[in-house]
Amino acid sequence: MISIEEARAHISSCVAALEARRVPIEQALGCVAATDVIATEAIPGFDNSSMDGFALRADDTSEHGAQLRIIDVVLAGSTSTRTIEPGEATRIMTGAPLPPGADAVEMVEEVSVDPTTATVTVRRRVTRGTFVRHRGDDVAVGDVLVRRGEVLTDARIGVLASQGLVEVEAIPRPRVGVLSTGDELTDAGDPLAPGAIRDVNRPMLMALVRDAGMDPVDLGAVRDRHDETLAAISSAAATCDAVLTTGGVSMGDVDFVKVAIGELGGPEARSLQIAMRPGKPMAFGCVGERRVPVFGLPGNPVSTKVSFEVLARPALLARAGRTVSDRLTVPAIADVPLSRERDGKTHMVHVDLGLGPDGRFHIREARREGSHLLHAVASANAIAVIPDGEGARAGDEVRVMVLRPDDVVTRAPRDG
Repeated sequence: MISIEEARAHISSCVAALEARRVPIEQALGCVAATDVIATEAIPGFDNSSMDGFALRADDTSEHGAQLRIIDVVLAGSTSTRTIEPGEATRIMTGAPLPPGADAVEMVEEVSVDPTTATVTVRRRVTRGTFVRHRGDDVAVGDVLVRRGEVLTDARIGVLASQGLVEVEAIPRPRVGVLSTGDELTDAGDPLAPGAIRDVNRPMLMALVRDAGMDPVDLGAVRDRHDETLAAISSAAATCDAVLTTGGVSMGDVDFVKVAIGELGGPEARSLQIAMRPGKPMAFGCVGERRVPVFGLPGNPVSTKVSFEVLARPALLARAGRTVSDRLTVPAIADVPLSRERDGKTHMVHVDLGLGPDGRFHIREARREGSHLLHAVASANAIAVIPDGEGARAGDEVRVMVLRPDDVVTRAPRDG
């Protein structure tokens, strides 16, 4: 067996980021910027009001109040050509350009307009710049909007759109093919023959790929035949940026996936036995001229899920150009014992993680273990990493990989 760290290092040494290309910004969420993006326009592009109210000259106001003549109205999207002279004001809406001569705005809640709407009384002194958004407050020409290597979030995409950009040079989201193998598999909706099982790994992996910000490609399932497995993986590597397979990597007579990956992946391809439970068997290789990474994950669904999280997901995110590719890992207090026996492996235990009244993360419950018990772990929001040994006692600190951060922080703490 090899350690988890050794397996990750081997995979990492073979996986390279995709080449950058022009990506439409509406498709760029989660992509990684390939170059610095420099501002060519100031944001805002003009001085404007941050409130509905009246544009005026600050010197015309007083702590005793001041009555000003209303000379115009300016709405967002329009401009006023009338210059505000001493003793004058212009009705203005949020976002509208400041009219010539104005240097401040007073909000409508702090003024009184006479019934004829000819004058407005400003009840307090206003200083210059009050409720004014100045040109370039947010972005100045020449500012770096997005740096090379940064992930394009929703806000960053909005910033790019504010510059009039419709495309960005970025590393595209990888297309990840998902292939199931096994004579026993039946798709959802089809009748179950004696001895057959539903294919749960392919839908689960496609969801995991999509959740990681990549584009899954459904490659269907192949039977336990060497020629079919070889052809399916070869075809997938020709059309996808990475490939995930399940099953066929253990020690059985018809475990052809590891054989196919070995034949297609060349000398760097390896059939791995990893000191991890669940998820011990795995095959990996990079296939074809594009060196497309192919992951042969184990077939039991919990093993599939753990192997994806620990080994495949970080590599796929590196393929997408991410510099941070691991799940958030935090220390947590075990409120329940996480017992185990020594077996030379790191145990990956699905748990229920929450925030305690002490402000620390707590493991509230451990799920039933078993590489086939997918339903038992389906509601877990984290995986506790338990090194080889006797496990953790209640009160011990444990390292935890967070799967669903939103679920952790929104879950109400339990007393005690």
